[in-house]
Amino acid sequence: QVRLVESGGGSVQAGDSLRLSCVNSGRAYDNLAMGWFRQAPGKEREFVAAITWSLLTYYADSVKGRFTVSRDNNKKTIYLQMNNLKPEDTAVYFCAAPHNVNWTPSPRIAYWGQGIQVTVSS
Repeated sequence: QVRLVESGGGSVQAGDSLRLSCVNSGRAYDNLAMGWFRQAPGKEREFVAAITWSLLTYYADSVKGRFTVSRDNNKKTIYLQMNNLKPEDTAVYFCAAPHNVNWTPSPRIAYWGQGIQVTVSS
């Protein structure tokens, strides 16, 4: 009943921008907090950004000031606006949600998207 589907990835040059989208296409739990993780080859998944039902936002230090997370509850969609992309941002980006309207520093993720590739070249 919860299905997260990402879109908007691609390959760009350093300094360019991308906007990722994640739709909760399921029929239930559209009020969940939702966020983004990323995983580069050989590395563990790391937190990127998140937004709660009440529109509180959280960011990793590495993306703060460059990325913006938002949500459109009418469309059951969250977005990740990524500006001034760097090669270090290259990773598979995953949409994720806990079974909660809130977010915590170490959330127990209940739902994952399949991931979408973002590649940033110099």
